[in-house]
Amino acid sequence: MLFNKPNCRTLKNLIFPSEQTIFSFLRHPHNPPHTYTQKFNFVDVYMKWKKDSYYDSIEQIHKSIVLKPIISLKNCISQDPNGCIPISDVSKRGIQLEVPMKVARFLRLYPSIFEEFTGPQYNLPWFRLTPEADEVDREEKRVYEDCREDLRDRLKKFILMSKEKVLPLKIIQGMQWYLGLPDDFLQHPDKNLDESFRFVEMEDGLKGLAVESGEKVLSTVQRNAMKKGVYVGGPMEAIEFPLFPSKGLRLRRKIVDWLKEFQKLPYVSPYEEFSHLDPDSDISEKRVVGLLHELLSLFVEHSAERKKLLCLKKHMGLPQKVHKAFERHPSMFYLSLRNKTCTAILKEAYCDESAIERHPLLRVRNKYINLMRESATIFKTRRVNSRFADRWDSGSENEDGKEVAECT
Repeated sequence: MLFNKPNCRTLKNLIFPSEQTIFSFLRHPHNPPHTYTQKFNFVDVYMKWKKDSYYDSIEQIHKSIVLKPIISLKNCISQDPNGCIPISDVSKRGIQLEVPMKVARFLRLYPSIFEEFTGPQYNLPWFRLTPEADEVDREEKRVYEDCREDLRDRLKKFILMSKEKVLPLKIIQGMQWYLGLPDDFLQHPDKNLDESFRFVEMEDGLKGLAVESGEKVLSTVQRNAMKKGVYVGGPMEAIEFPLFPSKGLRLRRKIVDWLKEFQKLPYVSPYEEFSHLDPDSDISEKRVVGLLHELLSLFVEHSAERKKLLCLKKHMGLPQKVHKAFERHPSMFYLSLRNKTCTAILKEAYCDESAIERHPLLRVRNKYINLMRESATIFKTRRVNSRFADRWDSGSENEDGKEVAECT
């Protein structure tokens, strides 16, 4: 015969590959996840960005970039014993406070928040908070005081998503704005942190904050799935992500098919061990998407500048091209290109209000945004009054000219 028996078996294996399906793990629940992770080439397919005016118009997201330096300057003033500061106190700290222009000019852009007056010495410009801004500042301090436990839990979850359950302090400080933590939160560990936190020395001489917790933490996706009765809390259960496709979004058929199969894969919580997963597999991709979903659900506006999340790659086990996860799942995330940056937005937070817990600081930030809007109104009124005054002066000059002509 042309083929001997062993060769026939080899040929048969080539012509008829394994009959196991991608869901064969359901028949073998004791197998570790890496034995059934499947790969698809469609993961690397480019998906065209689709503009969505709804997410581009959410003011609390897109004003956040400007609001951050406003709050930083506001804190410099409110923390001063006299409640006012000379411009010299902050004029050289523009980069540190992330002010996009000269500090004095920036302060003058918001007269409804910062009030300028002449100081007691050398006629320098001084600044204090307006009564309206001072009232919002007091409310903000009350929120920090009343919601300390909520803020502590958000920080704890943020750290528990890391590989070693520890993060460098500089990473945490860089994400404090998104988590809604006050600037001095880590400077007062006795009142802000509980016994599960501990400061540690990390590699490269970095100081870090670790969390030791034996209790199981459920993600937002898991809690919502339990409420709907589609998840019982078992290991490697499949949970489908809630999808909110933008109007007019069109995906190629093979991408749609891949996304359907992707939804049926087991859900790996961002708080679970993941070292056994093949980083090139779709189940690893689902773990990354779940982590990004949980991360944004903890943030005040449920959004973040995409570039600010890149510092988390090493510590949270994210792939080198983690930004592509946002692009491959346009029904979960929206990438806004406003403000000359790319902002990742969690769609679910703005399409299903009951799904994501509202951050206690969001209401306060919206009040600051209202004051920013009032500043724009003040400038508009000033321009109108200035034009009216110019016309009045011009008219008066013409009338004076006519009277002189008649006299002569």
